[in-house]
Amino acid sequence: MYKQFYGFERNPFDISPDPYFLFRTPQHNEALASIYHGVTQHKGFVVVTGEVGTGKTLLLRCLLESLRKSEIAFANIFNPGLTPLEFLEYLVSDLGLKAVNLNKSSLLLQLNGYLIGRYRAGLTTVLVVDEAQHLAPEVLEEIRLLTNLETTHQKLLQIVLAGQPELEQKLDSANLRQLKQRIAFRCRLEPLEEEQTRGYILQRLERAGASSQKTDIFPDATMQAVHRFAKGTPRLINTICENSLIAAYSQRLQSVPPKIVEEIATDLHLVDLHLNEVAKPASSREAEGVESSSVARSLLQLLESLDQIARARQSSLRRVPE
Repeated sequence: MYKQFYGFERNPFDISPDPYFLFRTPQHNEALASIYHGVTQHKGFVVVTGEVGTGKTLLLRCLLESLRKSEIAFANIFNPGLTPLEFLEYLVSDLGLKAVNLNKSSLLLQLNGYLIGRYRAGLTTVLVVDEAQHLAPEVLEEIRLLTNLETTHQKLLQIVLAGQPELEQKLDSANLRQLKQRIAFRCRLEPLEEEQTRGYILQRLERAGASSQKTDIFPDATMQAVHRFAKGTPRLINTICENSLIAAYSQRLQSVPPKIVEEIATDLHLVDLHLNEVAKPASSREAEGVESSSVARSLLQLLESLDQIARARQSSLRRVPE
């Protein structure tokens, strides 16, 4: 809708996790390096955590893209609401195997034979699980048992779990202490800092095809407002910027002003009204109080007028002869 107006070749702020738009902060580089090292060096178990919208799924998409290029076989499980048996069925199926029998022992024997065959051929096999914080304890225990598939030298199946901070809490529980001890690497994604948010926005504009004047679309003051309301969360940055571009385009504005970002944040319920009220100067709050009182008086006057009209109408109806 607005691509031609702003000179884009594609939408810069789609919320779908596209590796093309990955913004490489030091923590993202470290996380990717740790995951890839853990997988390729057969360390067995890697865990990635982060708050909602910090880019975990995008990081996994980048990993899967690298695995495809390296011709490493993998299973990608993104539906955590599975029973232990369903989990094994999905794993075997996503690795391209046709299950002979749908019972646990047969599935495990088939999986073990497949992994040993790949190991002897010098090949790596990976299991990637997204939204792992929702995995039932029984499924997590099943994943732990999968780490028992090993030779004397290395693990046959490399496992990457990604999830929200609740996953860390689950892994720290006493009944999963055996699984916790097998984790080779832990990575944590944090929200972007203000300068990183600026770089994130500018890189997305550039990769979407914006000209060298991309800073005119989102001036510094506007990017500061985006960071303030999104609190550095990439998914919220995308949502705010996307809606702000639509609003600015509807007004034929070549540059997005901070006011539009504030309006979008309010519409998205990203504004803490109580904190905003406390942060305002006293003079501003008093002026708003006067304005609110004025509006209230106007409403009361309107209601009184309507009431008078209603009473006059009722009185005239009573005077009409039968």
